[in-house]
Amino acid sequence: MLHQPNLTVNAAGHLALGGVDTVALAEKYGTPLYVLDEDMIRSRMGLYKTAMTACLPAGSRPLYASKAMCCKALCRAAMEEGMGLDTVSAGELYTALAAGFPPSGICCHGNAKTDEELRYAIQSRVGCIVADGEQELARIDRLCGQMGLRQSVLLRVTPGIDPHTFAAVNTGVVDVKFGVPVPTGQALAVTGAALKMPHIDLEGFHCHIGSQIFDAGPFRLEVDVMLSFLDSVRRAYGYTAGVLNLGGGFAVPYEPGESAPDCGGMIRQVGEHLAALCRQYDYPAPAVMMEPGRGIVAAAGITLYTVQNVKTVPGGSTYAAVDGGMGDNPRYALYRARHSAVLASRAGEPEDCAVTIAGRCCESGDLIGENVPLHMPQAGDILAVLVTGAYTYSMASNYNRVPRPPVVALRGGQDRLIVRRETLQDVAALDL
Repeated sequence: MLHQPNLTVNAAGHLALGGVDTVALAEKYGTPLYVLDEDMIRSRMGLYKTAMTACLPAGSRPLYASKAMCCKALCRAAMEEGMGLDTVSAGELYTALAAGFPPSGICCHGNAKTDEELRYAIQSRVGCIVADGEQELARIDRLCGQMGLRQSVLLRVTPGIDPHTFAAVNTGVVDVKFGVPVPTGQALAVTGAALKMPHIDLEGFHCHIGSQIFDAGPFRLEVDVMLSFLDSVRRAYGYTAGVLNLGGGFAVPYEPGESAPDCGGMIRQVGEHLAALCRQYDYPAPAVMMEPGRGIVAAAGITLYTVQNVKTVPGGSTYAAVDGGMGDNPRYALYRARHSAVLASRAGEPEDCAVTIAGRCCESGDLIGENVPLHMPQAGDILAVLVTGAYTYSMASNYNRVPRPPVVALRGGQDRLIVRRETLQDVAALDL
């Protein structure tokens, strides 16, 4: 089991999250069940806000990347903890607004926004739209002209940096679907075009180099590239950017042996490096935005399942089939993302075998993990898969027409339902 302070074994030998018995939660709400430690989430939000306020230029602010886990309760938590919000679809924007999040604190993102999504964001008076290139800038300008409005925009650029993370979450290289490349000169040219558009206020630039970054080195390199770029923009057009969004990417440990990075220390190092470069270029320090998502919610979440049956293939694997799977956690099926697991109902017992956790979907690839260290499971055991607060609920589907699980939040030792379980009627509700 991962060594996290919010994961303990109680007197009954059950796994507890934030001091709450997870077996009792499974009995109360049923399985599969997503559980979030809201106290940990709020603490992480506070960590980022405090570090950025202390170590980065005035006006700097973290934006919660809602794609990691989006629901009204988390949007409210981000608002109450003083964070901004990063959304990547009309659905996420609608959720945020429905939760009462102030539009001025919302940044709208995405590399293929439709006119309908752009119009919705502009009409909602969001604080910022991240434009992915010249064509999208032109569409924003056109829509603003039709509505008689102006829109603050950041231009997304790609700095040409490889942080040497997993390919599926590596977004900073030149040849990628996001943004406009800096090294090719295209970003400079598109900036010139943006500055001529009459209904757009270019506030600055956005870049993101990838996820699961464990040290400050790649972020410092990102700052190197971006300050040089900002200086070249100033020299070419006389324009000084007031905002630099460095994206997200802070790593979390998924398996025993991995250490959590010192995110506050990483932000301090980025701030010191940025200050030094601003002095070198004689450049007014821009407000810095960062977009932590996984780093806030991943370790705060677990998913509870009930083991339905166990079988061992002679000379092969031991399979524990559970009542969920790739429909509620597609990460292993998509890109072999690994998670630790523990038998929540027998959490004090030692790991003595390697188990393949199999899902219920009609796919041989429906696995949550292979060769996962566990105590030998039995039918009826409650199994907890750890560090599932990010990119599980948000990526869940109704494959095989299986209803999606509910979400329960824990705060101050109390549990409350924040997303109800889908019903069979919900699954068929759109059918005509």
